[in-house]
Amino acid sequence: MARVFFLVFLLVPLVEIAFFVLIGQAVGVLPTLAGVLITALIGAFVLRAQGLSLIAEIQSTMGRGQLPARALAEAMMVGVAGLLLLLPGYFSDLLGVLLLIPPLRAGLYNLLKSRMVVVATGSSSQTWRSGRLGGDDTVDLDPDDWRQR
Repeated sequence: MARVFFLVFLLVPLVEIAFFVLIGQAVGVLPTLAGVLITALIGAFVLRAQGLSLIAEIQSTMGRGQLPARALAEAMMVGVAGLLLLLPGYFSDLLGVLLLIPPLRAGLYNLLKSRMVVVATGSSSQTWRSGRLGGDDTVDLDPDDWRQR
């Protein structure tokens, strides 16, 4: 796993530099830099607009008593997309734009959902009885029944 992170941290800057060179040769230096600034502004706008709407959706889902797993995943992906658009570089911008496309986000959500397993445990050493936490072997003391050493 450490090798994968090393390769990602090594390859992504190289890909970004290659994109800068290719785009700079095609359109010039100033339009290339202007494109980076414009995508950063778009990223800030996306984070604000989409983030606020997704937060409202999460709140309404929770208000209905449902678990907002999909809305949380969408919010996370839109947030990552906005951050990728804020980063200077065309490769990160491309990844950010791809994350903003709803069908691609839905596909990524379904892929991640199919690979995750929820494990729940049903046993607990503590139970709730008569308004207090504890089982049959729990001794409940009043504050004046004990003292600190």
